[in-house]
Amino acid sequence: MTVDDTGSGAGADGRVDPPDNPGDLADNPGETLGEDPLALRLEGLILGAERRYTPFQAARSAGVSMELASRFWRAMGFADIGQAKALTEADVLALRRLAGLVEAGLLSEAMAVQVARSTGQTTARLAEWQIDSFLEGLTEPPEPGMTRTEVTYPLVELLLPELEEFLVYVWRRQLAAATGRVVQAADDEEMVDRRLAVGFADLVGFTRLTRRMEEEELGELVEAFETTAADLVAAHGGRLIKTLGDEVLYSADDAGIAAEIALRLIETMANDETMPELRVGIAFGTVTTRMGDVFGTTVNLASRLTSIAPRDAVLVDSAFAEELIRSGEAPASEAEAAEAAATAEKEGEDPPTYRFGLQPMWQRPVRGLGVVEPWLLTRRAGTA
Repeated sequence: MTVDDTGSGAGADGRVDPPDNPGDLADNPGETLGEDPLALRLEGLILGAERRYTPFQAARSAGVSMELASRFWRAMGFADIGQAKALTEADVLALRRLAGLVEAGLLSEAMAVQVARSTGQTTARLAEWQIDSFLEGLTEPPEPGMTRTEVTYPLVELLLPELEEFLVYVWRRQLAAATGRVVQAADDEEMVDRRLAVGFADLVGFTRLTRRMEEEELGELVEAFETTAADLVAAHGGRLIKTLGDEVLYSADDAGIAAEIALRLIETMANDETMPELRVGIAFGTVTTRMGDVFGTTVNLASRLTSIAPRDAVLVDSAFAEELIRSGEAPASEAEAAEAAATAEKEGEDPPTYRFGLQPMWQRPVRGLGVVEPWLLTRRAGTA
C-alpha cells in the first residue's frame, strides 16, 4: 500500500496514474487472486464490496495521510500493493475509524497501530486455520467434477454469517474477562507489570519425532496436544498465552491454579499412549504483558526450568514454592506436614489438607539467570 511521500501516482490535478500492470495484483492482500473470476467473486462475497480505490485514493477518502494508512495496512499484516485498484469501501471505513479514534484522543497513533497489528496477527491465523480445516473436512464435492476451489464459494457463503456472529460473541466474552482482570488489579502498574505464575509445557523428544513421523501424523499429534492443553488451561482458570507446536505457554493469577494445570497436563498425557512424555516448568513473579503475550525474567526462568525438568515431571522456582506454602496449598516439608497432622489430632481437629508436595532439588546454574533452586512439584495422595 506504499507510495512516496507526495502520493506518487497522483498528478497535479489530483488524478491517480494507472498502475503499470492494472491486472497484476501480485503482493496484494490476496496475492494469489490475480484476475481469477472465482477468486474475485469470493473476495466480493467476504468483503461485501467491490474494488474501487487505489491505496492513495483510499487514504484520501478516509482523510488520513498515506504514511499513516500504510502503517495501518502493514500492521494488519498485508503486503504493499503499489497503486493497484484493490481496496473497497470497507477499507476506507476501517482507516476512517482508526484515524477517528486517534483524532478523538481515545488512542495514540502508536496504540492505534498496535490495535491494527494485534487484530491482524490474531485473525490471520484464525482465517488460515478455518479455511484449511473446513476444506480438509470435505470428503466429497457436492456435485461430481467440482474442484475444491469451486466448493469454496458455497461453503463460505453458508458459513460466513454464522462465523462472523460467533467471532463477535467470543471476542466480547474475552474482552469482558480481560476487563474484569484489569478492574481487579491492585493498582495501575499491575495492569502492565503483574505478579503471575507462568508455565511452559514441552513435549519430550519432539525433534526426533519429526524425523520418524509422517507430516500428517505429526500434525495430528501437535493438534491433539494443543487442544488438550488449551482445554485444561481454560477449564482450571488459567490463560493460554500461545502454542508453539511442541510447547505451550500459559499463565495464572494464582499459584495453586498453575500447579493444578501443570499436574493435570502431566497426568493426562501420561494416560494417552499416543502422546510423548511431557515436562513442565513454572515460575512466579513480575511479568510484563504486551498484546496478549508475556515477557520478563519470570518467563525466561519458567522456560529454563522446563528444559531441565525430568520427564513427566514439574519443576518450579523458589518464589512459586513459597507462594504455594504461603497460601497453605503445600507444606514446607513432609516433616512439617506430619507435625501439623499430629498437632491437629492431639487437639481433636481436622489435619490441614495440602494439595501439593514440594521437594527441593539441587541448586544449579541456569544460563543467563545465575544459580536457581528448583523444586519438584507433586500431587499429594488422595487430592486428585
